[in-house]
Amino acid sequence: MNTQDYISRELKYGAHNYHPLPVVLQKGEGVFVWDTDGKRYFDFLSGYSALSQGHCHPKIVAALKKQADILTLTSRAFHCDILGEFMEKACKFFGYDKLLPMNTGAEAVETALKLARRWGYEVKKVPEDKAKIVVCADNFHGRTITIISMSTDPSSYGGFGPFTEGFIKIPYNDSDALNAVISDKNIVGFLVEPIQGEAGVAVPDDGYLKKCFDICKKNNVLFIADEVQSGIARTGKLLACDWEYVKPDILILGKALSGGVTPVSAVFADDEIMLTIKAGEHGSTYGGNPLACAVGMVALDVVAEEKLAENAQKMGEIFRAEIAKIDSKMIKQVRGKGLLNAVVTEPQSNLKAWDICLKLKENGLLAKPTHDNIIRFTPPLIITESQIREAIEIIKRVFLFN
Repeated sequence: MNTQDYISRELKYGAHNYHPLPVVLQKGEGVFVWDTDGKRYFDFLSGYSALSQGHCHPKIVAALKKQADILTLTSRAFHCDILGEFMEKACKFFGYDKLLPMNTGAEAVETALKLARRWGYEVKKVPEDKAKIVVCADNFHGRTITIISMSTDPSSYGGFGPFTEGFIKIPYNDSDALNAVISDKNIVGFLVEPIQGEAGVAVPDDGYLKKCFDICKKNNVLFIADEVQSGIARTGKLLACDWEYVKPDILILGKALSGGVTPVSAVFADDEIMLTIKAGEHGSTYGGNPLACAVGMVALDVVAEEKLAENAQKMGEIFRAEIAKIDSKMIKQVRGKGLLNAVVTEPQSNLKAWDICLKLKENGLLAKPTHDNIIRFTPPLIITESQIREAIEIIKRVFLFN
């Protein structure tokens, strides 16, 4: 089979809800992937930040294989010997009393919404069915009906109504807008991405998160951080909120919590919030399964042992500085933190971000556009300086050629 054969079979039997680059991948190792023709590429998408520890990290894969021979699933109908160990490790790692394990980022966001509402009714004493959660324009928290009810992007919500009520939408990076609505006593939470990934790596002004956190504290509102894409060392700190010394009341993590090996997500909170949900009121058959626990613990070990936050910070500074030097009419802005970066493009002669990504692919680097004119560059956090400089040379060649 050739590349087009693989693609045609996907199109014939699969839903058309994605528009991938025309490359068929077969193998991954570290910062590289190989297609079915044996061509090697730098992976500068990293599974939308799920592969922060790199493809097929040997320690993580070894943990998966070892646990797969012992016990893979119990459901939460029973205890298992490894779940408590994972919970303890992760709670101490991020500094919370408890976690609630799920599988995907969207499930974790849904869990956080339920927690915030339940806390609102039981602790804040909001009237039943009146709880509201403030969200930001241009957000991306997932694809469920409730989550797209928060969206301001027609491509996410168009044609999928009716929608879930109870959300107040305000502009991102505007603490005054939060202050203007926060007096509503039925508001129980403020949900925010510290950096908006899907929106094109939109980085807020310094101090924005702290201002919003303080507004929430003053008004007895939960500060809820969706760090599914920005968390676990991606921005040069363990959490993006750490840049402003903000500890979210509810922390949402996923993606890199498994190193891209198996779906693992979790919601973290202290007892006052977490214990408002009782037995039988929320759950997931696969949430906290033994495979996920084994993988999650080692994935966190890799983050600490290999100093991925420090490496992300150093490599990110090199990346932004070098890309900013490229003299191309197509480059409008370079932005990001750590190794969560984006180039905002200015289309030239009908050449768009998609076309640039195709040319990058031809030259051995995989990246993906978002919102037509923005290219995200998010390599695995294990990338070395020599590797990132080699990748930068590829990017330079493509932009300067055009």
